[in-house]
Amino acid sequence: EPNFKQVHEMDNATLAGCGLVLTKFTGHGGKREANDASAEFMGRVRLILNKAGVPWQAAELGKVDEGGGGTVAKFLARYGMDIVDCGPGLMSMHSPFEMVSVADLHATYLGYRAFLAAE
Repeated sequence: EPNFKQVHEMDNATLAGCGLVLTKFTGHGGKREANDASAEFMGRVRLILNKAGVPWQAAELGKVDEGGGGTVAKFLARYGMDIVDCGPGLMSMHSPFEMVSVADLHATYLGYRAFLAAE
């Protein structure tokens, strides 16, 4: 996020046009109100995407200790589910002018379809 560089993590940011984004863990203030998918589940998701030829990239929401961010994943994780946040990378999320790559939207569709069809 260009306007909030202090909470952005450039080494773990998404790249537009590089595919569906997988985020293994989310939260803020360390691991408070967080989720963290197991390595086994992440491996299964990556295998599904790779077999289907879906482009994907790994990323984080930003600097976890700085606060902000977060998704609905924390609510589902309370039930002991393995949760992976996945979707297209967005620039300026929740602002009046969000931007997304059409290629990433298509990869997201393909990824969701492959995951739901997997055994």
